[in-house]
Amino acid sequence: MGRLTVRRAVLRLTPDGTTRERPDTLVAEEPLEIRVGGKPLTVTMRTPGHDVELAHGFLLTEGVLGGREDLFGARYCDSVDDQGRNTYNVLDVDLAPGVAPPDASVERNFYTTSSCGVCGKASLDAVKLKTRHSPAGDPLRIKREVLVSLPDRLREQQRVFGSTGGLHGAALFDAEGELLVAREDVGRHNAVDKILGRMVMDSAIPAAGTVLMVSGRASFELVQKAVMAGVPALAAVSAPSSLAAELAEESGMTLVGFLRGDTGNVYTGAERIEL
Repeated sequence: MGRLTVRRAVLRLTPDGTTRERPDTLVAEEPLEIRVGGKPLTVTMRTPGHDVELAHGFLLTEGVLGGREDLFGARYCDSVDDQGRNTYNVLDVDLAPGVAPPDASVERNFYTTSSCGVCGKASLDAVKLKTRHSPAGDPLRIKREVLVSLPDRLREQQRVFGSTGGLHGAALFDAEGELLVAREDVGRHNAVDKILGRMVMDSAIPAAGTVLMVSGRASFELVQKAVMAGVPALAAVSAPSSLAAELAEESGMTLVGFLRGDTGNVYTGAERIEL
């Protein structure tokens, strides 16, 4: 398997104007090609580790599968480096009999990324058509004191971030603030896919009664992934985008941004938070 971190020599610039050489720890970044039934589907740059979760979460949040029952298995394919060693950078997922394979529109990132050129209305409609696990009506209630504690609880799980400063983190909690699963990755969307893939493997989709906490901002893509998995609440330490807030509102999701210290902004679904 690939390494989570890589050591590299750097030239350190110091406040007194001098320089010195020192070792530094960098987060590893490698490509992962996801195939379905032997057919290449997408390539994502990720931190190695939890690759099967990543693939399962990606397929869930893009509407290819709805749960563990739609999966048959997954395996690494031969992908060798210059020394003939397997890099474990190609993963092939087999769907269960009767599950339709992704169609041509699935290749690469569907409608989910901000660079795909699809207008906001089309993106919102696409999510509503594809989701099997809408969070609307989820009876989740979370106390304010539990909610504001989640950023610190997420940071406690970011072990690789602590040594590199270069990783995004995400964690899934229940209404009492108990950690269900946490993952780190060079890509925030990959960290979320790894979490949701774990839930797929645990037959825990839809992820009812949960709160997804993410480092950084709450993009449309992250809200979309949470909606597809039936997560009723998403919180971020930074801002949401306008389209993310619109999707959360239309989907019946609670969306919280700028959750830092004892403060935060509730953009949608405030009725789930017990003040």
